This record gives sequence, C-alpha cells and structure tokens, in this order.
Amino acid sequence: MGLNADDWSAIYLTVKLASLSTILLLLLAIPLAWWLARTHSRLKRPLSVLVTLPMVLPPTVLGFYLLVLLGPQGLIGQLTQSLGWGLLPFSFSGMVIGSMLYSLPFAVQPLQQSFEAMGDWPMEVAATLRASPGDVFFSVVLPMARSGLVSAAVMSFAHTVGEFGVILMIGGNIPDKTRVLSIQIYNHVEAMEYAQGHWLAGGLLVFSFAVLWTLHHFKPTADRLISS
Repeated sequence: MGLNADDWSAIYLTVKLASLSTILLLLLAIPLAWWLARTHSRLKRPLSVLVTLPMVLPPTVLGFYLLVLLGPQGLIGQLTQSLGWGLLPFSFSGMVIGSMLYSLPFAVQPLQQSFEAMGDWPMEVAATLRASPGDVFFSVVLPMARSGLVSAAVMSFAHTVGEFGVILMIGGNIPDKTRVLSIQIYNHVEAMEYAQGHWLAGGLLVFSFAVLWTLHHFKPTADRLISS
C-alpha cells in the first residue's frame, strides 16, 4: 500500500513550509549572527539566550504563546486585524512564523561560529585593499563562512520538516492547508494505519540520515577553507 492523496498533500506542504522558512531564516540569521559574532555590547548575552531558547523550550509552550500572541486578543493579532490581514493562527503564514522562531538557533549558531572562527584578518587585509564594508562582507566573509551557511540551511530545513508541537499548536490539522508530514504520520498512527505510517516515517528516517551525511561530508572541506 503506497501513499494516498492526503499523504502527497502533506509532503508538498511540508517541503513548501521548510523551503520558505529556510530562506526567510537565512535572511534574518545572517545579519543577526554577524552582529553576535562581532559585537561587544551588553545586549549580546541576553540576545544569545533568546536565540537559543527554542532549543530547550518545549515546542508546545512556544506554540501556545505564539497562539496567544497572534490570536484575536494578542498584541500582534490585534495589529494584523487592524491592518486588514486577518488572524495568523491556523494559517500557512502562521506556521511559517512558528517554524522560523523554533528553528532560529539552528540557523544562527552555525553562522555565528563560522564568523567567529575566521577572526579579524580577512577584514583587515580587505581594508588595506580599500574594499568597502559591503564588498568585504559579500566577497570575503560569506564565502569563508560557507560551512556555516550550508549547516544553517540544511539544519533549518531538516528541523522544519520534523516539527510537530509548534506546528500543531499554531497551525492545527487542516487538510491541504496546515496538515504537514509529521501531523499526517500522527493521523495514521491514531487511525491504526501503520502501513501508511511506515511509508512516511521511513521516508523521514532516510531523509534524516541524508542530512547528517551531508553535514559530515561537507564540514571538513569547509573548515579547511576557513583555516587556509
């Protein structure tokens, strides 16, 4: 017994969610990680703690507070309603926000470590050649941080694919709208449809192995680029 229409819909929605969340996360994480790697501000430690918090916070707790914040009585919920955007809970947009917050440390930490590992000398050498700060960042810093970029992208995508608690709290279980792969597996198990559950769970198992293989294969090469 193979995959049915609901399974394929959940797979498509999961890939769509993970792809969009990863792109938006990188746009947010790159400048944030760069600031954390370079700053001596007193705000660095509390901000680092906030970024890392989703790694230890139970997903349902994060999902609950997001649901309250984005709901009709929440601060952001009232703002989105006043702007005519409606409410974000139980929508694809709400799931993107939840996924970004839950996967934020998996995007920021690899990038921050890569930025810190390269030290000051690349910027100093580029400065002697009269390169602008923008040229230094895009032509020197980002290529040298390739290891962190790959790790951040792969881990953010994989982490979003496997999300359950946050997605269930903020998105619910709406077919073709918020029912992602992890929730579809739960539905199969709840309905005692173990054969269908095996197809999806086995696919995620292979995917997870491929993610770790990619990271272990790429990291030594990228580390040599940084240290050379």
